[in-house]
Amino acid sequence: MKPVLIAPLLAVLAAPVSAETLTILHTNDFHSRVEPINKYNSGCKPEDNADGKCFGGYARLINAIKAEQADTNNSILVDGGDQFQGSLFYTYYKGKVAAEMMNRLGYDAMTVGNHEFDDGPETLRLFTKEVDFPVLMSNADLSKERLLSDRIKPSTVIERGGEKIGLIGLTPEDTAELASPGKAITFSDPVEAVAREVKKLEEQGVDRIIVLSHSGYQTDMIVASDVDGIDVIVGGHSNTFLSNTSDKADGPYPTWIKNPSGGKTAIVQAYAYGKYLGRLDVTFDDDGIVTSALGEPIVVGGEIAEDSALVERISELAVPLEEIRQKKVADTVAPIDGDRANCRARECEMGNLVAEALLDRVKDQGVSVAIYNGGGLRASIDEGEITMGEVLTVLPFQNVVSTFELSGADVIAALESGVSQIEDGKGRFPQVAGLRYAIDLNVLANSGRVSDVEIRTADGFEAIDPEAMYGIVSNDFVRGGGDGYSVFEEKAVNAYDFGPSVETVVADYLSAQSPYTPALDGRITVK
Repeated sequence: MKPVLIAPLLAVLAAPVSAETLTILHTNDFHSRVEPINKYNSGCKPEDNADGKCFGGYARLINAIKAEQADTNNSILVDGGDQFQGSLFYTYYKGKVAAEMMNRLGYDAMTVGNHEFDDGPETLRLFTKEVDFPVLMSNADLSKERLLSDRIKPSTVIERGGEKIGLIGLTPEDTAELASPGKAITFSDPVEAVAREVKKLEEQGVDRIIVLSHSGYQTDMIVASDVDGIDVIVGGHSNTFLSNTSDKADGPYPTWIKNPSGGKTAIVQAYAYGKYLGRLDVTFDDDGIVTSALGEPIVVGGEIAEDSALVERISELAVPLEEIRQKKVADTVAPIDGDRANCRARECEMGNLVAEALLDRVKDQGVSVAIYNGGGLRASIDEGEITMGEVLTVLPFQNVVSTFELSGADVIAALESGVSQIEDGKGRFPQVAGLRYAIDLNVLANSGRVSDVEIRTADGFEAIDPEAMYGIVSNDFVRGGGDGYSVFEEKAVNAYDFGPSVETVVADYLSAQSPYTPALDGRITVK
């Protein structure tokens, strides 16, 4: 069913906060940004943080949360998934720091994001044992995964203001492609899973139901339009910025969707990286029907003081990381754009850097093409000195370089799959080096969107030969079929998945190119 949006005017018909109003405070896609970040979502220099130029970090976020809690007598704090992965704090500590910090901030629940599976079920299990709140996921069968079957529940019930509130978790249906959950877990349709849990909660007499969803804004609208009984969806995964005041917003906060029975569901999301704290005030009538909802993401900016005790604790945790992340790698004459919206939809400067670095590393091995998933690029880098810590923020996944051979026809097929989900902002978008190609978004996905594929040679570019074999370099995640690159897994010849780490290769390339000049050259054309 196509989602039906209700006029944004409904969002502002809200009553003052009262005993019947529940304040939902929420975050999503924090991605291990333990310390403050700059405007590029990367590490913030201490002097910039002191000058109030930075955002987020747990020590600032906790005070933002406390301020909002002091303004209401009835609130919950929830997370839309992907606390894992994104900085050295995760690389070094895995989920331990996230668990400690979320406990200190007082979260009531979270859903499982795809990145919670990056290091397999064991790391997620340890996290669930250390947190003081339920971790939820409804659309996955965990019965055959003994590490998680007793740790994660599809839904839970908490109480606030004398009322029962049902919380349902949701994770991407394609998590098996996006992370490493293992073969024992199967993921299922979000609509069916949520409908099942709503029914179960209603049978228990729960009439206030919130879905914590790490499935993305578009999927959330589909779930809301197909399932009755959902009052609010707190989203994540798509890093969507919703607002009623910013001209950069992707939609209103909340976004209202009409249900099959004519009711309505409010959808919220608060971008990513702890830069915003979402706040939605939801008023229910005596029958548990939402009568109003009003809110806006709150910027967790430099004007918010940091909690001194948490700053001290984070500084202690950072000691083992300092030597690595303070090491200077190179200089850049301008910012290197690694913005998610760009690197998952078009040629981007960070994509060019990483792809060229990999290709340069293996050019003497008969490799002529680099293909790198845009979702593997996690931040931009600002102008000036580049540290290893910044490189690791861009490339936090500890992937290694993979080389293999592929026919020209399969290279085209890989590109076709890679551009098939541009509209959804999926991470499979192919950043490249050694070739160029065009995309026609007027053509349906997997139906010939990609054209004009050309290979770079010593004499310039020439059309790719579907019958010829080409040497390819990528990372081990996509070589193994991750991000939908099944053609790499199934058709690769002479694959070698044990090269050096991608972050080391990129750091070495930057050092050799210093001062580095980021650039776009038209290698990817979008029609």
